[in-house]
Amino acid sequence: MNRLDFEGRTAVVTGGAAGIGLAVAKRLVLSGARVALWDLDAKALATAAAGLGHGTLTQTLDVADAHAVERAAAATAKAFGRIDALVCSAGIAGPNRTTWEFPVDDWKRVFDINVHGLFYCNRAIVPEMMKRDYGRIVNIASVAGKEGNPNASAYSASKAAVIGLTKSIGKELAKTGIRVNCVTPAAVRTAIFDQITQQHIDFMLSKIPMGRFGTVDEIAAMVCWLASEDCSFSTGAVFDLSGGRATY
Repeated sequence: MNRLDFEGRTAVVTGGAAGIGLAVAKRLVLSGARVALWDLDAKALATAAAGLGHGTLTQTLDVADAHAVERAAAATAKAFGRIDALVCSAGIAGPNRTTWEFPVDDWKRVFDINVHGLFYCNRAIVPEMMKRDYGRIVNIASVAGKEGNPNASAYSASKAAVIGLTKSIGKELAKTGIRVNCVTPAAVRTAIFDQITQQHIDFMLSKIPMGRFGTVDEIAAMVCWLASEDCSFSTGAVFDLSGGRATY
């Protein structure tokens, strides 16, 4: 593993108790960062923090709760003294149904977490970064947001929204020291697979020319570079991690 330079840096990782978020947190800690994990699962958070060590902080919250996000941002900034990076990895898949059969409550919950929650986190932490005119934000989108997966309209639409939000905020902050980018992975085998059908899993695999799913460590490698000081001339950009699936 290439060691990046995060000495003296701090980072917030949402959905940090497992999956891509935890893999990102591990790589950040191994590169010298202090990390705050934000997640809804208190038990998993405690386990993850114990494994990471290095002064890891935790905040148990639902990112879909704007006030909870604001409180967590204030508490993290107070504890760390600064927030240098934000990785928004919290997300859900929602059920696999045709659009006209998709339950309204499930649609709203997918957007509450994947879009509104990510917006709340970006919104709460940008002012902390502006105090020092430095920051890196990496939003986790999906190749589904570029292509639109059948029977996954809520997830696809929510991830397309993440791409649009990232481009907007990247442009808004382009003349500052804050860089905002997103990644669009193809399917990665994490706990989110528990939310989707085997038929949909097989469909996603069939679309990947490499013939395999990505790994959380492969995603973390790119995410952590985007969260580093070395990422200085990319902002409002979309970085593919799709095993050859992405066509644009």
